[in-house]
Amino acid sequence: MNASTAVRTPDRGASSAHAARAAHAAPSWDGEREPVVVTRGLSKAYGRDRLAVDGLDLVVPAGSVFGFLGPNGSGKTTTIRMLMGLISPTAGTATVLGGTMPKAAGAILPRVGALIEGPAHYGFMTGRENLARLDAADRTADPATRRERIEEALARVGLAAVGDRKARAYSLGMKQRLGIASALLRPRDLLVLDEPTNGLDPQGMREIRALIRTLAADGTTVFLSSHLLDEIEQVCTHAAVMARGRLVTQGTVDDLRSAARGRLVVETPDAGRAAVVLAELKAGSVATTATGVEAELGDVAPDVACAALVRADVRVRSFTTTGGSLEDAFVALTGEGFDVED
Repeated sequence: MNASTAVRTPDRGASSAHAARAAHAAPSWDGEREPVVVTRGLSKAYGRDRLAVDGLDLVVPAGSVFGFLGPNGSGKTTTIRMLMGLISPTAGTATVLGGTMPKAAGAILPRVGALIEGPAHYGFMTGRENLARLDAADRTADPATRRERIEEALARVGLAAVGDRKARAYSLGMKQRLGIASALLRPRDLLVLDEPTNGLDPQGMREIRALIRTLAADGTTVFLSSHLLDEIEQVCTHAAVMARGRLVTQGTVDDLRSAARGRLVVETPDAGRAAVVLAELKAGSVATTATGVEAELGDVAPDVACAALVRADVRVRSFTTTGGSLEDAFVALTGEGFDVED
């Protein structure tokens, strides 16, 4: 599914100053405005045996960059399809920009730009022709300014130089860029991106992250589904974690990181004694090393671990903790790894 939106943001040809500002633009979510997405008890069943989404209560703050995370089969894509009115829920409600979906889809979707389940374009058409066709399908679009919108969208995603190439000759990353360009043809209040950096090289991924930051800084709420946890950490202000069709947790990215207390590295000549102390504290994955001991802190506070080592007469030469990553939090919350497909 592709819907268009147009918000100014840097491209490969932008000035270095402009690009630098975009790269560091800080999303400013608005806690005073009504949430952009609210679901209550949202559920979707397929037949009698498969409950893809189970009682989802989700809140997406206005102006946020909201990361939507979950392992294979967690219900992310099904949820997005319900939010966009592509399928109807079995139970519960989904409100997007104040309208109940799918009943209000006709009024709400013109305010939404979306790229869901990969881009879909005509291979025999050029990139420019694909965008022109999509723009022409929008009855509210002014034909007199169509060319300007298309050129701006292509420039934002770095495809201006290859806009006259047939889409079938595009690489996977270029097709993904064209899909994002389709979602950037006109201004919208909400941008929904499903795996937006799929197939992009590192430079392209950085540019898309800069694009997302700029959109958010301009007031657009971005709903981002991705299997790249590092990407979510770098660009998102908020996130939700799904597992087995249910919402595990949601909140700010910083709050979710705090669910994982990180690792402890102790340099000591008393590695064996230190390992026993940490094991007694219920630290996880305790292991001795050439210089001491390492462990996962889990629910053990760093100051408690340090005090216990000192009481046990462990000679501590250095005591280092590393904060938990979003990946650590994800595994701690779901108890499983993270698969690429959903």
